[in-house]
Amino acid sequence: MVLRKFLGVALILLFALVIILPSLIIQGLGRLRSPVEVETQERVVRLLDHTRGEVIALPLETYVAGVVAGEMPAEFEMEALKAQAVAARTYTLKKIEEARAKPDPKHPQADLCTDPTHCQAWVPQGALRQRYGFWQGLRYERKILQAVDATQGLVLTYQGELIIPVYHSNSGGRTESAEAVWGYDIPYLRSVLSPWDRESPRFRNTVTFTLAELDQKLGVNLSAVPAAALTPPRGQAIKVEEYTPTGRVKTIRIGDKTFKGTELRQLLGLSSTDFTWQVEGDRITFISVGNGHGVGLSQYGANGMAKEGKNFLDILYHYYRGVKVEKR
Repeated sequence: MVLRKFLGVALILLFALVIILPSLIIQGLGRLRSPVEVETQERVVRLLDHTRGEVIALPLETYVAGVVAGEMPAEFEMEALKAQAVAARTYTLKKIEEARAKPDPKHPQADLCTDPTHCQAWVPQGALRQRYGFWQGLRYERKILQAVDATQGLVLTYQGELIIPVYHSNSGGRTESAEAVWGYDIPYLRSVLSPWDRESPRFRNTVTFTLAELDQKLGVNLSAVPAAALTPPRGQAIKVEEYTPTGRVKTIRIGDKTFKGTELRQLLGLSSTDFTWQVEGDRITFISVGNGHGVGLSQYGANGMAKEGKNFLDILYHYYRGVKVEKR
């Protein structure tokens, strides 16, 4: 009889631990992420979810939490996550302004999309639990929600206007100016030092092609060129024609064609335009430093600053020059 009672109590406790407690936690997170009332239409994000092929409507802060989860490693320091939240919120409101003035042809019915090459990465609630496991994922969700809540409504402005708060994984030690990458000046997107980027596991990256593969990708004929003509610094078959002020490749001649550094990065899948190359036999290896376009906020730089005790305002004011953090 005593054994039966003991087993009964144990089963009830097990049920509560495995079923009821996680359910209550998830419900609590849902309440944090999905406020019932949204003050204005501008606080609703119309998002094209590529995985579902449909436009969904989300409260702004719920969407921002999904962007932080999709764009920045959840294990990063809290102050880095806060900085990412402010940047993501600013970017979102800027895109909403633009989309409602002139719809984007890639998603005319939505303000933004989930394609990170066009807008921002975004993951739905529960994605971190799938990635990290249930309990660790829950802890990370709560951490990201805390970062979003702590910065609720905060955005970046320059001379009273929302900025274009671009960001990237790591700059390789120094960020790049917008003018050097995209050809037009944006006063708050200047080159700044970012020594903390060395902590990134993708600080240095390599990719190797055969000369035949490179010929096919670029429409050139390097296979017929002697190896000595391909090898820097004397080789002329591949030659950088212009560098940016921070030493990234601005234009490069390969065979009889000239490419922008940004164009070549896309064609070859290089991690950045800060690259060199080595030739061995019929194979060529590109060695890139940094990961991303290098403009604006460096995410690994933000995390390094946070580890040194800097807060999210310190981080944002370092990477975006002359801006203000305001509540909107």
